[in-house]
Amino acid sequence: MKGSDSPPDAEPSVLGEPPVFNAVDISEQTGVDIEEARRLWRALGFPTTGLEAAFSPADSEALSTIHEIVESGLIDLDTAVNLTRGVGQTMARLADWEVASLAQVIDEEDATGAGDLLRVLDAMGKPFERLLIYAWRRHLAAAAARVQALRANEEDLNTVQLTVGFADIVSFTELSNRLSEERIGDLVELFESRCSDVVSSQHGRVIKSIGDSVLFVNGDPIRAYDTADGIINVVGRDSRMPDVRVGLASGSVVMRLGDVFGPPVNLAARLTAVARRNRTIIDAATAELLPADEFETRRLPGRPVRGFGVVEPVAVRRI
Repeated sequence: MKGSDSPPDAEPSVLGEPPVFNAVDISEQTGVDIEEARRLWRALGFPTTGLEAAFSPADSEALSTIHEIVESGLIDLDTAVNLTRGVGQTMARLADWEVASLAQVIDEEDATGAGDLLRVLDAMGKPFERLLIYAWRRHLAAAAARVQALRANEEDLNTVQLTVGFADIVSFTELSNRLSEERIGDLVELFESRCSDVVSSQHGRVIKSIGDSVLFVNGDPIRAYDTADGIINVVGRDSRMPDVRVGLASGSVVMRLGDVFGPPVNLAARLTAVARRNRTIIDAATAELLPADEFETRRLPGRPVRGFGVVEPVAVRRI
């Protein structure tokens, strides 16, 4: 039994109800085969369970909803699993982000105990849910518009021509060894937020952040260059921030499950190792897409690039 001063359990506090069903109960209630139910549960990012009570009525309702969509014939089970995995991965990161941000605020206010965090989460629950639905709809509309544009041009819906950018903090490993954990966390958060602001302002999209680097894409190579230049301005040229390098590469990339794949992605990342501090290096394909009356490009000596053989990087600046 927990003591009177023990922090409350987060799960029933946040979910509003305790787990009362096991996997067999859920399967019987929803009519979903137990292996299919476990497959969907794993796709959400949670471990499968045995006969212990691990599911709430809300879990049963969610599984029933997915099952009804599949049974309607609108999508098949594999597609449902893919969508569920996307929801699980996205929500897991969002939940970590939300809790970490709120916990930091609570710590700064000298509040104590997990109960304070749960109280804040409860108070923010409904407003944040409304924001979540709003943001999802806005991004859904933007994604649908991109697909409609590809269809109108009779292009492949998964393979598109883009300029890929990779922004990287210089000497991050050495930097992280010198700074405190709190300071390096603050620095990475500021780096990611500034990069995201610049990418959005240039109509691009951040694909993912990987600690000391940010991967972004843009359909317009000029805007991609302006993004790179903007990141250097707000990060590399700020004396309080570390230096950065940016690589740009253009070509055909595969877009799948919110990520991008293909040679331009890998080459953009490799080019950051070639770039000088607070400079942008591009590939030949991007150089050809930039108007000669607006940009000055200069081929650099060829050098071996892992996975690409000998590559001639291109230095670029706006005239």
